Amino acid sequence: MSPILVRPVREQLEHDRLIRLLQAKFKRKFDAGINPGAEQNAPVGIPPSAVFPDLALFSLERSRRLQGVIEVETGESVNHLEALAQWTHLAKLRVPFHLYVPAGMVDVARRLCEDNHIAVNEIWSFHNVGDQVRFALVHRSREVASPRATARTAPAKAVKTAKAKSAPKSKPKSKPRNKPKPKKKK
Repeated sequence: MSPILVRPVREQLEHDRLIRLLQAKFKRKFDAGINPGAEQNAPVGIPPSAVFPDLALFSLERSRRLQGVIEVETGESVNHLEALAQWTHLAKLRVPFHLYVPAGMVDVARRLCEDNHIAVNEIWSFHNVGDQVRFALVHRSREVASPRATARTAPAKAVKTAKAKSAPKSKPKSKPRNKPKPKKKK
């Protein structure tokens, strides 16, 4: 449950609409569970300490592993209280954490994340154009490595080191050097 006790009705409807749009966007790649409003449909973690992000992205495989969490905020909910109550817990999960905020609140969200040491993989802004919602990536963290990137590089490094260890150690053959002849002085 959000620390905002009563979110304005218009903002709550917009919040829930954005969650459903993102669910449709990620439907092909993930099994996206949503928690709109006060609903608690897709828990992350063990029940006593489970958290309920707005969107929980699970793998399509049988194991249904958690692949990422998304939190959608509105103008009213980008604040210090929200950051401490929800963002810190979601950032501590060992999966990518994406934050969606209104276009006018991007700087506030960045500052809150920096001040409270919240590791956010990506911050996206959104704005309405008529009936459509446009999303724009405004921040991608360098420090927070995605699990996919570390999984890709780790085996490659292991293979390189294994090849280096198994290769016979021999001296490289040196090429004869052609020394330039000194010019004769007249």
